[in-house]
Amino acid sequence: MIHPTAIIHSKAKVNSSVSVGPYAVIDEGVEIGAECVVGPHVYITAQTTIGARNRFFAGCVIGEAPQDLKYRNEPTGVTIGQDNVFREHVTVHRSSKVGEQTRIGSNNFLMQHSHVAHNVVLGDYVILAGGALLAGYARVDDRAFISGNCLVHQFVRVGTLALMQGGAGISKDLPPFTVAHQVNLLCGLNVVGMRRAGMAASERQELKQVYRALFREGKNLRESVVAARKNFSSKPARLMLEFIESSKRGICFDTGARRESPSEEE
Repeated sequence: MIHPTAIIHSKAKVNSSVSVGPYAVIDEGVEIGAECVVGPHVYITAQTTIGARNRFFAGCVIGEAPQDLKYRNEPTGVTIGQDNVFREHVTVHRSSKVGEQTRIGSNNFLMQHSHVAHNVVLGDYVILAGGALLAGYARVDDRAFISGNCLVHQFVRVGTLALMQGGAGISKDLPPFTVAHQVNLLCGLNVVGMRRAGMAASERQELKQVYRALFREGKNLRESVVAARKNFSSKPARLMLEFIESSKRGICFDTGARRESPSEEE
């Protein structure tokens, strides 16, 4: 199960069922759960804890130091759940402060050359397509889909079942169930994703009404959220409204909206 050219530190905790390919390096402090597959030339370092049945394809770098000038080589780490797939040359950096973690949930699919920066929190069933880049402290909730070569600014949140079209970039929060394109723009709801997730038709219909009220009627967003609270009550609608209310960076906006003041863009 262990290729003779692989280098595994004597203090690393590697389950006996783990397969390790040629020239892989596993450092001290790493813990790897059952039935994981570590491909050729994979490098896993720092205080990295990995659950069961994860697969790392050739050239992945997991737990390397954050690209943060404030980092002073403290002992920080990465926590990874189970049943994730990391394709060729995926990079996941450890947190930049002691007591914090870069966290990746379970059942995620990270395609080739995607990057997860320090202190990112990734939920479950998330897809990062090739070349997608998540900056430090970004948060991506369950079942979000980040398409190829997308850019997510530091501290930005991507909501549940949100989707970013290829090449999109966001420096503002992307609400649950919505679709981002270009830069900080919305273009509707992720209807296909909602259907695949088993969302009821009545809930999808109400989300369409919520979206129209918030982003297509040209009204002040904060006032629209207050009004929507009185008119919509389904769980997905509440999730979207709560996400928007809690935003600190501002919300991506729909190109069809007529905002009432420049402050809505800040």
